[in-house]
Amino acid sequence: MEKICQASCVQYRLIVRDVNNLQILQLYTCLDQIQYIEWSSDSLFILCAMYKRGIVQVWSLEQPDWHCKIDEGSAGLVASCWSPDGRHILNTTEFYLRITVWSLCTKSVSYIKYPKACQHGIAFTKDGHYMALAERRDCKDFISLFVCSDWQLLRYKILLYSLDGRLLSTYSAYEWSLGIKSVAWSPSSQFLAIGSYDEKVRILNHVTWKKITEFEHPATIANPKIIVYKEMEKSPRVETESLAFPPARAQASSLFSTQSKYDISQVPVSLQYVKPVADRANPRIGIGMLAFSPDNCFLATKNDNIPNAIWIWDVQKLKLFVVLEQLYAVQLFQWDPRQPRLAICTGNSKVYLWSPAGCVSVQVPMEGDFQVLSLCWHPRGDSMALLSKDNFCMCYLEREEVK
Repeated sequence: MEKICQASCVQYRLIVRDVNNLQILQLYTCLDQIQYIEWSSDSLFILCAMYKRGIVQVWSLEQPDWHCKIDEGSAGLVASCWSPDGRHILNTTEFYLRITVWSLCTKSVSYIKYPKACQHGIAFTKDGHYMALAERRDCKDFISLFVCSDWQLLRYKILLYSLDGRLLSTYSAYEWSLGIKSVAWSPSSQFLAIGSYDEKVRILNHVTWKKITEFEHPATIANPKIIVYKEMEKSPRVETESLAFPPARAQASSLFSTQSKYDISQVPVSLQYVKPVADRANPRIGIGMLAFSPDNCFLATKNDNIPNAIWIWDVQKLKLFVVLEQLYAVQLFQWDPRQPRLAICTGNSKVYLWSPAGCVSVQVPMEGDFQVLSLCWHPRGDSMALLSKDNFCMCYLEREEVK
């Protein structure tokens, strides 16, 4: 049976474990403290970036004695990632002067100038043949297409276009104000969801690239057909007869942890609304997160003005289906890759799951204060990694056959 692996780093050590039992399979020692790790697409290699020293080291799982060292020298290093083929590494130098593309197969080097200093400036097509890059040249923003086989520019600056360079459409929800904040393709590629700073999501179709509908995110839910799940705190029930004094550490942790559950609220429901600070850069306003379920049936969105709520839309009916109101601000949500099941974290010691059957709050059974700040599903959908500031744990779920 093929082993499923999980990688983590502790200072300058890279640790590879078996996901099923967390047994250590490989232990690698890097030249300095690791700031970033990433698997190659075929899971045969792992890159470890040490930004402070401008170095990337690559390790092989099949050949533990083999490794590769990439040194950017005086150019420095601020970001590193794999190409989709898992045989090229893209390093962004300090001050975003260039992107250096290193080939593990031919040991060749390619250079791409003028990358824009932004968080998500690189994206690849699903087949890995093309790369879109945000560029900053002559005080203007561009999006350029590169062919991944030779890392040469394809053609044109674009908004919506075909791969042969034809401009398909340009779209702007409105003018003279902050515009698009988030974008997501549906798994079927039939719809493009665009989240904007005006607290609305526009859905475009892939044939005419015209808007077919828009979803608003008001602070009051009044439609009686919409289900509103509200997280409620509850005190843990303690059987005094079974208590030991002093209580065991695990028992003490459960005694003083606050549990929660979901209640269905009666409409109308007023959600917690946060008024943004208008004179600050990057205001917390508008649609900051959105994602389609893998079966293309649901779209989950978050309006940063209403940070404690998640909106789940029925894509087939193009209507609001469910609203989840959490006790704390939503940090992240992510769909199960195999079925319409949404995992949510809010920076506390719980993880939340929603499916069309309902929703549940699950306490993370960890000692101490484990605050879930991020999460990541396994591609099989039977487990996920929960991350806090300094630790992580694995969450295993019972598999259900998807009909």
